[in-house]
Order: sequence, then C-alpha cells, then structure tokens
Amino acid sequence: MSEPTAFQDIAENLSFLDDWEDRLNYLIELGQALPSMPEADKTAENKVKGCVSNVWLVSSAVHSDGPTLMTFRGQSDAIITKGLVAVLIALYSGRPAAEIAETDAIDWFKKIGLSEHLGMQRSNGLVAMVNRIRTEGKALA
Repeated sequence: MSEPTAFQDIAENLSFLDDWEDRLNYLIELGQALPSMPEADKTAENKVKGCVSNVWLVSSAVHSDGPTLMTFRGQSDAIITKGLVAVLIALYSGRPAAEIAETDAIDWFKKIGLSEHLGMQRSNGLVAMVNRIRTEGKALA
C-alpha cells in the first residue's frame, strides 16, 4: 500500500523533529485535532480490547462499483494514545478494505520513528488497534 496523503504529511512533519519530546508533542497535537466522538459511539462494541486506556474505533464502509472503501473514526481518553489513533486513521481511512487487511501499521510506525519510544503498554495497545482495524478490513475484503 502506498502512503495516503494524510499519513505522508504526518511522516514529513515528523522528519523535521529530531527530539523525542518534540515528536511526542506533535503526536499529542494530532490527537487533540481529532473530532470528538459522540457518547453514543463509546460502546463496548466499539471499544478496542487490549488497550490499557479507553480507545474506541468506529468504521464505516462505502460500497461502490470499485473496491469497498473504509473510513475510521476514533477517540481515546489518554492524550498520547489519542495521537496514535489519529496516525492510524490517517494511514487507514479512505483505503480499500483489501489494502487495509494487508497493511501492517507497525512497520509504518517504525519507518517514521514513532514506535521506538513507546512503552510496552502503549505498544501493546497500538498492536490491538492495528489488529482490530485489519480484522475489519479482512471481513469486508
């Protein structure tokens, strides 16, 4: 899968930030820019299992003559995790379900230098979010 434009923008912005603290602040800013999620969407069904903090992901599919495209919305009660959700949405949203199923965001996070400073709990949560998104992609592919 090629990098979506929104993800390319994030990767480019991160490339200018050498210090981990600056990268972390940028990640927090990305999370703060996420649209709010209605309380009605913060259900057990939308909650990502395997995250220490509360994370909710909502997907929708657009069926057309071409491949099924998926979009994602997400939210977390933890500021850094919310930033990770924003990066995942930038990477996966608006893509064909088959591409989503095949794309391992963990590799992309390594390429842009976001995974190296995540602690064990955040890393496990990130894997849980990626697995959830990819599973939904596989179901629609």
